[in-house]
Amino acid sequence: MFLPPTLLERTELPFDDDSYIFEPKIDGHRLLLSMENGVPRLYTRHGFDVTGQYPELHRVPVSDGTDVVLDGEVAAVDPASGEIRFDTLMERYRLKKGIDIREASVTRPVVYFVFDVLRYGGEDWRGKPLMERRKCLERILEPNGRFLLVPAVEGEGKRLYEAIRDGMAEGIVAKCKDSVYAGRRDPNWLKIDRYRFKTVPIIGYRKNGFGWLIRYEEGGTDVLQESVPLPYRQALLGVAGAIAAGEDRNFVYVEPVLKARIRYRRRAADGTPRSPEFVGFANG
Repeated sequence: MFLPPTLLERTELPFDDDSYIFEPKIDGHRLLLSMENGVPRLYTRHGFDVTGQYPELHRVPVSDGTDVVLDGEVAAVDPASGEIRFDTLMERYRLKKGIDIREASVTRPVVYFVFDVLRYGGEDWRGKPLMERRKCLERILEPNGRFLLVPAVEGEGKRLYEAIRDGMAEGIVAKCKDSVYAGRRDPNWLKIDRYRFKTVPIIGYRKNGFGWLIRYEEGGTDVLQESVPLPYRQALLGVAGAIAAGEDRNFVYVEPVLKARIRYRRRAADGTPRSPEFVGFANG
């Protein structure tokens, strides 16, 4: 049984509020688990059946084995460092052959971080307040190496945000304690992303379409093309002639005298940012 998930609104800054609980935001992908008559089914947030993708999650540790629908995030955890690796999870998600999936379930197993219960014992729990649903979840779920309950703190969002800022979570989630499970985007559920920041040189720009070529100190280049306001684009073009350093089929290259401040949430396996966003020009 697939039930549509409640989706998060975004807010920029962490806050304290006694009417909310705050959870670490796990860097994985949304997963809804339905178990009927002892048979589990796994669904993405869009309703795609991915039951065969994660065989290590087929043994559902619900205390009495009754029918249940759970909501959570599936993630890949490095067994050596404890780091949550989004790139490893995507490798798992893209596997097609059954033999590869079975092998990966042993060598690169995933963890299901559970944060809500939608149905239990034949009853629809979505209309009950969040704290009542969470108490039910704490009672029925028997955490093991593959299923873990997402921890939560009451009221102190700023403290949790500071605690995870240098950790492995990608931010925090704020949920109103008396919120029902809306099954759509809900302003009572908020995400506050934890961004990392970096200063990088701009070394060129696209000839066709917009995009700034940037270079990372770790090696390699990337193209900034989102979130750059028009005045900044015009400013670079205004000085491009004076700092031009050559061109090829795709790019005009410039001397690396202009630097961009970027922010990002995830890093690739080589340590470089994924999906960087422009913040502003940087000095020096």
